[in-house]
Amino acid sequence: MKINRQNKILAGLAVTAIILIGRLFVIQILDDSYKIDASNNSMVYSTIYPTRGIIYDRNGKILVGNKVAYDILVTPKEVSGFDTLSLSAALGVTPEFIKGKMDEYYRDRRKIGYRSVVMLKQLPPETYMRFAELAYKFPGFRGQPRSIRQYPYNAGGNLLGYVSEVDSRYIKAHNDEYKAGDYAGMTGIEATCEQYLKGEKGYKIYLRDSRNRIESSYRDGEMDKEAIPGKDIVTTIDAELQNYGQALMQNKVGSLVAIEPSTGEILALISSPGIDVDVLADIGRHYSQIASDPLKPMFNRAVQASYPPGSVFKLVNALIGLQEGVVTPQSEFPCHLGYRYGNRKMACHNHRSPLDMEESIMMSCNAYYCYVFRSLLEDSGKGSVSQALAVWDEYVSSFGFGHRLGSDFPSELGGDIPTPALYDRMYGKGRWKATNIISLSIGQGEIGCTPLHLANLCAIMANRGYYYIPHIIKESEGVPIDPKYRERQYTMVDTSYFHTVVNGMYRAVNSGYGSGATASIAAVDGLDICGKTGTAQNPHGDDNSVFICFAPKDDPKIAVAAYIEHGSFGARWAAPIASLLVEKYLNREIGSPRKPLEERMMEGVLLDTVNDK
Repeated sequence: MKINRQNKILAGLAVTAIILIGRLFVIQILDDSYKIDASNNSMVYSTIYPTRGIIYDRNGKILVGNKVAYDILVTPKEVSGFDTLSLSAALGVTPEFIKGKMDEYYRDRRKIGYRSVVMLKQLPPETYMRFAELAYKFPGFRGQPRSIRQYPYNAGGNLLGYVSEVDSRYIKAHNDEYKAGDYAGMTGIEATCEQYLKGEKGYKIYLRDSRNRIESSYRDGEMDKEAIPGKDIVTTIDAELQNYGQALMQNKVGSLVAIEPSTGEILALISSPGIDVDVLADIGRHYSQIASDPLKPMFNRAVQASYPPGSVFKLVNALIGLQEGVVTPQSEFPCHLGYRYGNRKMACHNHRSPLDMEESIMMSCNAYYCYVFRSLLEDSGKGSVSQALAVWDEYVSSFGFGHRLGSDFPSELGGDIPTPALYDRMYGKGRWKATNIISLSIGQGEIGCTPLHLANLCAIMANRGYYYIPHIIKESEGVPIDPKYRERQYTMVDTSYFHTVVNGMYRAVNSGYGSGATASIAAVDGLDICGKTGTAQNPHGDDNSVFICFAPKDDPKIAVAAYIEHGSFGARWAAPIASLLVEKYLNREIGSPRKPLEERMMEGVLLDTVNDK
């Protein structure tokens, strides 16, 4: 028994020894990863940044491309005496800048060790070449190529977005996928498509000698990793149309959004004033100036501003009224410069009276929609006024209002549609009625929406009752889009009721001057534009000018919303601008009869009006 026990112990020790010897053989002979780890102190990793993916428009034109720039890196422990004046002249900076940087690095030398740190970013090639010719004089300094963004079209920085160096918060939010010195898309399309555009970093490995000088490439580059370029992106944007919209909106505050109704693809999305593409490639240098601008160019009004829709919202109330049976296309209501209720009055402009529904849209009669809205809340058979408003809310929500549409564009705002609970808090439960909230009839009061919501409403009118969720990215190789963007989103109003309302929009534009039509200025021969003006009250100054339109009337190709802050009534600024955008898209040029109108819109300045408020 004793011999058997000894044999078992010896056998166990032998097996353990064999395992340990085998493992040492693998570690020392077959697997050199441990050797590599042990050698890491003598190895230098030089990051290779990938080329960022190109952003194309719907027609294959480049919206965002790349060009080469250079970062200047310094390894403080490799720096010996050098001519500061000569280096500053080569890099195009002051001697004080270099001295300040080197003092900073020496203070942090223990933390930095033998690491290389970026001293200057994004030097143009001509500056780098000047440095490269003299680089032998400056041991410890070297250049590192990096691609930066280039913008062939002025498509607007708010649409395209900018790329910037990540900070600690960004790194933490992305689970350390990024490191200090990396860049990422922060806004706009650059942020939306970051996962595709960024690519994958590579590196080259070099060895240091005993004096910590870089000696040679490790294993002749066998362990190097090539950078993988980012994927290219195809957008729904029309570059020429976007550029033209930017020109129309210069020196104005507001937004311009165009959608292809048959797909929900966004053709143009302009926020003004916005970030100029000339500063996007080096946004850090201009950031504080942009951020402190009182006109807030970083604020994307197209998707983030909540505005009252004004009279364009009458289209929604007309359709709900038809669906609920409180009004018919033939229903007529009087207007004597407005709608009286109690000792108050909802004012309206002068026009003939009474009007039927098509005429009420054509002439944008306020009184007509006071009658419709009051009937919806008091005569639709939905119970109390509170219960009727809850039903109205459901209808309005089906048009896309009061919530995010679900676009793939970042930072989209949901807007506001008032609920019975809101008015219970404002007036007391059961203590309010239709006349307390009559301003909702004409798109005022507590309604808030974005220009994207209004463009989507216009697409609904063009499609006679449904929309596709607006989106800005087209499917391409390696870049899928969510199937939801191909699904029709129907409103709660039967498609048969849209005929009357669309006819009213057609007459608003094409009935001719002198007819009382509110949007005659938007008419273009042969395009059959259908539109609706809006004048949205603004507590901070002049009214906002609003207009939505689509064209042609049958088989529509484009739907547009224009929202101009402090632009007065809809036909003054919004209608001309929106109709010019439609004409440019469908005809590819502006006809000679409307050239003076185009010139007036291009040269118009409303910034002074806004600044005064």
